[in-house]
Amino acid sequence: MKLALDIVLIVSSVVLVLLILLHRGRGGGLSSLFGGGVQSSLSGSSVVEKNLDRLTLFTAAIWLIAIVGTGVLVKIG
Repeated sequence: MKLALDIVLIVSSVVLVLLILLHRGRGGGLSSLFGGGVQSSLSGSSVVEKNLDRLTLFTAAIWLIAIVGTGVLVKIG
């Protein structure tokens, strides 16, 4: 069980990082430091952004459940 949770945790961590990097920067900060402040004509539609937000939140929930499950298994035994 712990091995399965560890695999889910690693996979969801990588997917979560990739999904977060796909988001468009919405202001100053680090995204504008690397050229994210420049407006592009290739920006996605609002439907794509909403689906990306939902997928990111779903992946974050899986990641959180895997973290809690791993912590419970370590604490039990």
